[in-house]
Amino acid sequence: MTKELKRLSILMLAMFLVLFGSTSWIQVVDTDSLANNDRNTRSLYDSYEVQRGSIIASGSAIASSEPSDDVFSWQRVYTDADMWAPVTGYINPALGSATGIEQSMNQELSGTGSSQFLDRIDQIFTGQSPQGSNVVLSLDSDVQRAAYEALGDLQGAVIAIEPSTGRVLAMASTPSYDTNLLASHDTNAVQSTYAELDAAVNHPLYNRAIAGNLNPPGSTFKLVVVSAALASDDFTPESTLPNLATYTLPGTSTAIRNAGGGTCGSGETVTIADALRLSCNIPMAQLAVKLGDDAILEEAEKYGFNSSFSMPLESTASTYPRGLSADKTALTGFGQGDVRATPLQMAMVSAGIANDGIVMNPRMVDEVIAPDLSVQQTYEDSEYGRALEEDLATEMVQMMIANVDNGAASNARIDGVKVAGKTGTAENGSDDPYTLWFTGFAPADDPEVAVAVVIEDGGGQGQTGTGNTIAAPIAKKVMEAVLGK
Repeated sequence: MTKELKRLSILMLAMFLVLFGSTSWIQVVDTDSLANNDRNTRSLYDSYEVQRGSIIASGSAIASSEPSDDVFSWQRVYTDADMWAPVTGYINPALGSATGIEQSMNQELSGTGSSQFLDRIDQIFTGQSPQGSNVVLSLDSDVQRAAYEALGDLQGAVIAIEPSTGRVLAMASTPSYDTNLLASHDTNAVQSTYAELDAAVNHPLYNRAIAGNLNPPGSTFKLVVVSAALASDDFTPESTLPNLATYTLPGTSTAIRNAGGGTCGSGETVTIADALRLSCNIPMAQLAVKLGDDAILEEAEKYGFNSSFSMPLESTASTYPRGLSADKTALTGFGQGDVRATPLQMAMVSAGIANDGIVMNPRMVDEVIAPDLSVQQTYEDSEYGRALEEDLATEMVQMMIANVDNGAASNARIDGVKVAGKTGTAENGSDDPYTLWFTGFAPADDPEVAVAVVIEDGGGQGQTGTGNTIAAPIAKKVMEAVLGK
């Protein structure tokens, strides 16, 4: 072999090795990131060439694929579509779009994920038709139905989670929509339906449980403020604050009042525990000013505020602003001002308190199962962090029990079960309907479920409805569904 030919051979070998390494890197290491790239529609189109896996809840498929007689081969079909819409979302080959679990778990459902590489090779060698894997959700069908039916015609959302694991048990949002209509292969019909839904003033496409236009959390945020007070070591549940009928916000001429218009019970002072039980605004505003916005911000972020969570659905971050003036800090003491929250976030606050002060990352998927029923992937529980020391969490639990037993959250009571909870009735403007809230957990001594409910547009009652009259009974039905009551 001549010297020139030898050099050429070495060069060709080097080029081959570089090409082999690059393609291997793309196909193995970078496959997930490339497939999830918003500009890469190839994986979405490829997913229509296979029988897509099912989305499963409580052992039954809530989304599955049936043969179709058009170019897309398979038609996606949803069971109890309106009830499950905020969870499953939809996938549409005619529009090349997907939402919900259909989007976030697309690789697994279409069989294109890196964990399914060997299965694809096996299908090629055995001549099997390509098929996606099944995604098994943590959600419970009975609890989901209880949440959806309890919401009824109201505009709002419910989310229920296991405090000790972070597993989502229910995620309902109303008004909802029929995902089958948006999965149709009739492009004109789908575009017309989507345009109508998108233009609707009540926003049925929103998943209000984790996103949408976020609401002020109202008095449910008092849990975070009291948690910050206990964590500071400067306050206990029996610490007292001046019991005023009106309170002028620092540096302003603006006066605020308690919901009832008078003082927070009798006496010249009121304890933090009683202020929380009776849901009084003035003591909490004073407490917030004493703590300062930095302390409240730090505690709020320990529960998850200012963070987004991938479950794998992406949540909108609930917000507690930085650098607040004293008057703005006072407003946050009772969940007003610029504080905004999702039901997911307020459920995480309750769940963290219920779980001895440890906040778990929320998750919606338990397993990915191959067509041959082998388990390809399991999802583990994980901690977000500690929000409160265990002894202080115990004190919070006792105060939340008092809220339900003989306080402002009485409509969440369940016969034979200790329930811990907190209501909220948030203002949105001088003439605008209130936003109504409840968050809590049960059983209080051995928590199985933490729940949060938000009802927008005043529950149809303008400024006369309250969190206790409208949101708390909904939460009660969801907790009962979990407990088998």
